[in-house]
Amino acid sequence: MLKKFKDWYRQIFQVQEAKYQDVLDIKNHEVYIQDVAYFLAKAQFTDIPEMLGIERAVYGGKTPWDSAAFASELRRETDRLYLVLRRNDRLLAFIGCTFNDVKSDAHITNIAVVTDYQNRGLGHFLIAVMIKKARHLGLQQVSLEVRRSNVRAQSLYQDLGFEKAGIKKGYYFGDHEDAVDMVLTTGISDHDTV
Repeated sequence: MLKKFKDWYRQIFQVQEAKYQDVLDIKNHEVYIQDVAYFLAKAQFTDIPEMLGIERAVYGGKTPWDSAAFASELRRETDRLYLVLRRNDRLLAFIGCTFNDVKSDAHITNIAVVTDYQNRGLGHFLIAVMIKKARHLGLQQVSLEVRRSNVRAQSLYQDLGFEKAGIKKGYYFGDHEDAVDMVLTTGISDHDTV
């Protein structure tokens, strides 16, 4: 009986892992955003210094995530996806997302766009890619946290269909600013994923 259970369990998780690998596998390629060509790629360990540079530029000299945190995320290829956008070999934007079958949730862990390329659709494009991946995996929602003071980002997320779902008091390390929880329902239900 135990052997049958182990075989059944192994088979289910091999199928799930294969499904995730297929959906989360990104081929590096050119994309057009507002008629401008960019290069979309899966983030690599060699991208981490530039990702930290974007964080420093966007967050007033601070890096909410350090290189060890990014490296840890990039190692987890079965349930994580980190993407970068480049133009003329300059890293302009990145996004990270974790995919959780148990919670039926794709959680955007971080997203940042260099200041001189903001308001050009890069963030919108990257989030839309993650929403599409979540739908392909049959996940019911996409979630994220955003600083309460970052009303511009909240507006972008709302334009994509996210709704405010609550407040996390003192969420951010350092300044203890509150975070706004935001959730987008993918339109996938439990019976759609069976």
